[in-house]
Amino acid sequence: MATPTFDTLLQKIETRAARAGVIGLGYVGLPLAIAVARSGFAVTGFDIDPSKMVALDARRSYIDAVSDAALAAEIDAGRFQATTDFAGLAACDVIIICVPTPLTKHRDPDLSFVEATSRSIAQYLRPGQLVVLESTTYPGTTDDIVKVILEGTGLRSGADFFVGFSPEREDPGNQHYHTATIPKVVAGDGPEALSLMKTFYGAAVSTVVPVSSNATAEAVKLTENIFRSVNIALVNELKTVYAAMGIDVWEVIEAAKTKPFGYMPFYPGPGLGGHCIPIDPFYLTWKSREYELPTRFIELAGEINSAMPRYVVGKLAEALDIRAGKALSRSKVLVLGLAYKKNVADIRESPSLRLIEIIEERGGRADYHDPFVAEIPPTREHQALKGRKSVALTPDAVSGYDAVLVATDHDSVDYAALAKSAALIIDTRNVFNRLGLSADHVIKA
Repeated sequence: MATPTFDTLLQKIETRAARAGVIGLGYVGLPLAIAVARSGFAVTGFDIDPSKMVALDARRSYIDAVSDAALAAEIDAGRFQATTDFAGLAACDVIIICVPTPLTKHRDPDLSFVEATSRSIAQYLRPGQLVVLESTTYPGTTDDIVKVILEGTGLRSGADFFVGFSPEREDPGNQHYHTATIPKVVAGDGPEALSLMKTFYGAAVSTVVPVSSNATAEAVKLTENIFRSVNIALVNELKTVYAAMGIDVWEVIEAAKTKPFGYMPFYPGPGLGGHCIPIDPFYLTWKSREYELPTRFIELAGEINSAMPRYVVGKLAEALDIRAGKALSRSKVLVLGLAYKKNVADIRESPSLRLIEIIEERGGRADYHDPFVAEIPPTREHQALKGRKSVALTPDAVSGYDAVLVATDHDSVDYAALAKSAALIIDTRNVFNRLGLSADHVIKA
């Protein structure tokens, strides 16, 4: 039976009178905040980074998925504001958590950001609020951690406040889908919470996909990323095997994908990048230990994908030795592309960072060029690279390197000019063949 608290909140959401709060204004949070604001809700964005507030106050977006114009439109309409003061959570009817969920160095889940955020919300929790977790995590996190922390206030989920989970599905650089057009999986702690979730997200996105529990929704996100991780690992392993046989794995994939059923193409690369695929599968691996069940596919896929940067550098060293008669330890290498995927500035978990480190561990010198990343920002695992700057991709500059290692195939690069200037090219993305620029000094890896 519906409670007065539920009825009041549902009416607020249905009439767009509810204020939404989005915690974490990064690659997930900012696009979501703008999409929700565009649907007619007043939105307050919360973040602990003052530099983001400076950019937002200047109506300058730092996320590619949100244009300056789109940001300015919602600010000028009075539907979006941002702050570092979490006291504003008390005025929010819907609170959405979009904070990082990284791994520790031992590949265990690091839920410190989720826990800290939940404790911050608890300070301002009041009856009549819906609290949603969007951060990717293992099944049970929403109910066992977020809900428990919030109920530590004495208020009760399903009676005083409501808890739900909806996995983020952002894909930086995707020109075909954006936050409002990507189907949204939603779940809640009980039927009333689910009803609120469907109504709220249904107002902001085109398609809502309800599932039976928060744990199920959490498992949906992990399944999506495990699927990609395992299949990418498969083609990465096939790449190494076929290369030893003198077979071009990219040619194999192009032919295989002509089959109109039973096959989906995945492509090899220098390793996995982005916040999701290299990290999320290990959340399930960690949780499965509680049930004394192995996750061999997931762990093997992780091993294969993690080994790719070292395999690529091995191919680089071999090519330098055979083609240039020069050891990697005496060579200068230009890594082309620092972002983990083309046409974005996102370097989270980028294999390019590891490629630079391995080249230098073996005595070589490595620089990078990326049209989207002018300088390497601070990172948790690659602190020694902080502050390095992108070098120019002029013919004179390129000719000064013993090899160019293509790690990210940004569309804005003039590959024909690069082919003319570079003495040796190691292509991990098959970009030269795709563009009809194959040459003797272009080696696939």
